[in-house]
Amino acid sequence: MVQLAFIFGLLGNIVSFMVYLAPLPTFYRIYKKKSTEGFQSIPYVVGLFSSMLWIYYAFLKPNTTLLVTINSVGLFIQTIYLCFYLFYAPRQARIQTAKLLVSLVVVGYGLIILLIQLLAKGKTRAIIVGWICLVFSFCVFVAPLAIVRQVIKTKSVEYMPFLLSFFLTLSAVMWFFYGLLLKDYNIAIPNILGFGFGILQMVLYLMYKNPKNQIIVIEEHKLPELPEQIIDVVKLSALVCSEIVPVLAPQLMNEKGHAKDAVDDKLTG
Repeated sequence: MVQLAFIFGLLGNIVSFMVYLAPLPTFYRIYKKKSTEGFQSIPYVVGLFSSMLWIYYAFLKPNTTLLVTINSVGLFIQTIYLCFYLFYAPRQARIQTAKLLVSLVVVGYGLIILLIQLLAKGKTRAIIVGWICLVFSFCVFVAPLAIVRQVIKTKSVEYMPFLLSFFLTLSAVMWFFYGLLLKDYNIAIPNILGFGFGILQMVLYLMYKNPKNQIIVIEEHKLPELPEQIIDVVKLSALVCSEIVPVLAPQLMNEKGHAKDAVDDKLTG
């Protein structure tokens, strides 16, 4: 049973590593366009925080080397992604990401370690941290719901890479069996939700991958500007016309007078 758990844990490490590499095409696109466009930073912030929690949990329990290795890799890669995101994100997105990082990674993680070290002892620490890890593992899998909502709203999968959804689903399967075989339900239970959300994302990708289903979303706050622009155009047209008519009128009268004189000269001649 332990050997089988080790195999699933090893496979989980490999697949999870692929999950961490799946956003590379996204960040290459950000690098080429020098903009984060519609991509969200929430999954990477929550993923970073979750990796930090699992490392802490792994140090509190025996036989959890596989958890330490993959979450250490995840910690490193997610940090690089977030630095990259902050560099190319617009000002508002950069501020929101920075606030989220400070509140979760600095304040939240620091308080968790401080309180557990002061208030809990022995195996109780691992139990408490395990429950916290379970809750934030749910958050990791729920975080992409913001992207799912965007896909449904715009009917476009432009900002939901298929590879990421696929490897997340596969990773959830591996870690579920790893936790189940070790009877560590803090690892097994969240991955049931992860499997469900992964399947949902892949189904949405298949539904909306056809470009003909895409729609253009117009920002509502720009619409009220149109009447004012139209009024300005009408005023400008009226002003121009009012200046043109007095100038053209004498010219037309002169042309008519010259034409009449020419006709009279011919008749008298």
